[in-house]
Formats: sequence, C-alpha cells, structure tokens
Amino acid sequence: MSAMSEIPLPSSAKRVVPWWLLRHETMLAVILLIALIVLGGLNSRFLTLDNLLNQGRLTTEVGLIALPMTFIIITGGIDLSVGSIVGLCAILLGYSWKNFGFPLPMAVCFSLLVGAAAGLLNGIVITRVKVPPLITTIATLALYRGLAEGISQARSVRGYPEWFYFIGQENLLGVPAQLWLLLIAIVVSAIVLDRTTFGRTLYAIGNNETAARFSGLPVDRVKLIIYTLSGLLAGLSACVLVSRVTTTRSDMGIGYELDVIAAVVLGGTSIFGGVGTIWGTVVGLAMIQLLKNGLALTGVKGDATIVVIGTVLILSTLVASTLQRRREGV
Repeated sequence: MSAMSEIPLPSSAKRVVPWWLLRHETMLAVILLIALIVLGGLNSRFLTLDNLLNQGRLTTEVGLIALPMTFIIITGGIDLSVGSIVGLCAILLGYSWKNFGFPLPMAVCFSLLVGAAAGLLNGIVITRVKVPPLITTIATLALYRGLAEGISQARSVRGYPEWFYFIGQENLLGVPAQLWLLLIAIVVSAIVLDRTTFGRTLYAIGNNETAARFSGLPVDRVKLIIYTLSGLLAGLSACVLVSRVTTTRSDMGIGYELDVIAAVVLGGTSIFGGVGTIWGTVVGLAMIQLLKNGLALTGVKGDATIVVIGTVLILSTLVASTLQRRREGV
C-alpha cells in the first residue's frame, strides 16, 4: 500500500459535484426536463403555453391538498381521508345553497368550515385517542364518503351564478385564476416549512417524536393544526373543483388521496417522517400531471398510460435515492 493511499482525503475533495446538484428535488427536476423535451418532440401541442397553463389549472385541486399533506408526512403521519372530505365539502356547498337557502358566499364558508372540522376530528382522534393516523383516516375516509352519498341521495346540484365560475374557469392576468391560488399557497407553505419554528417542529416530530415531547415541543397541538389545515384545504379544493366542473356530485375527490400521496413521496418526502420539502412536492405534482398529458397527446391511452407513468415514477425514485446515498457516503 502506498503512502499516498493511507492519507485520508479532505471531505471537500470528495465533493466533485456540488451537493445541491445531487439533491432529490434537483434530480427530479432534471428528469422532468428530459421528459418535457422528449414529449415536446413527439407532439407539437405539448409545450405550448396554453397547454401548460391548462395543466396548471387541472392540477390545482390536487396541489392544494398536497401542501398540507407534505407537512403531515414529514411528521410521520398520513391522511387518507382527503378525497372523501373533498366529496363531503362539495356536496354541502351545493346542498346548503340549494336546500338551506344559504347565500352562495355563506355556503362556501360553510363548506370550508366543514372541511376544517373534518380535519380537526382526524387530529383529535390521532392525538387524544391515540389511534394511528393510517387507521383513523381509513375510518374517516369511509365515514365522510358515506355522509356525502347519504346527503346527496345521488342528486347533483347545478345552476350556480356566473360569478362563482371565476375561480374555476377564468383567467387573471393571462393565468388561470385557481393557479394564482395554488402559487400563493405554495409560497406560504414553503416559507412556513423552511423559515419558521413551526416548520422546524414538524421535522423534529418526524425525526423523533419522543425526543420532541421531552424537548417541550407542543407535539399534539402541532398535529391538530396540520390535520385541520389538511381538511381546510381539501374544502378549498372542493370549492375550486365545483367551480371548474359547474356541478356537485358525491363521487367528487375519489382517488385524490393516492394522487396527492404519490406526488408528495415522489417529491422526496420520506413516508417515515423527518425529510421533505414543498419544492419537491411541486416538482412531483408537475411530473405526474405533465406525464399524463404528454402521453395522452402522443396517443398513449388507458392502461398503457398507467404502466408508463408507474415505470417512470419508480425509475425516478431509484435514481434519486441512489444519488442521495452516494452523496451521504452510505
């Protein structure tokens, strides 16, 4: 063995590639860029501004829910009831306006309150009764969907006033109105997670909840807040969805929970807690929506689309995880 090989290299010498370039979010963004170029080459309509803005419009409802879901998964929790909360809030929006005689603005507020209350109930059962989040939210998934179907009696509500369709169908400064809503929510969520004590508390809970409690952090209060926030934004998502599709049905939001969790986990948030960023979730959302759109435009439809998207998601996660381990020297 030569003398040179026995001399340990300084850690800086090992960093041939900047650390930020090997972050999960960066690698995912590179893969997304490659996918955009490939799909854009296959179909000339894919990379047009109108098409991209329309995809932003379509992903807003899932995106609004994905932001608080990132907070929840960082703490090591999960909320599977968000799709059912969307359905319940949508039904109560239309039902309270049509049957209770609420003015529409009051019906919207009522719907948001119901969403927040549904999320708060999840939080209370998890923190006070000590039922694990997975079991709690599977139970409330069935409860909230059952309430939505029972209240609606398979009837839909239509005929909303024109002004209500602004948030779901109109543009503001050339950008879909609901996309502004999502952008504001993204910036606020990122600041809260990255720059506040509340955000650092989420990471502390996810890394070691017991240690966080012994450190005096308000673990139960923080969990109540994030589950309530999840319900509130699911209610907001329901309002945007009803405005976009112009009707209210009890099956609204079915499957949203899977889309939301897929985007959050693909974006690098660990399902075991303690790791994750809002920007990763945003890139995950964009990748899933643009892949669906790009494949549809190139003629790939039905089951083949699901297979292709699933394959890309697995490969993306494997590549990013491998690079992450190399960066950490594991």
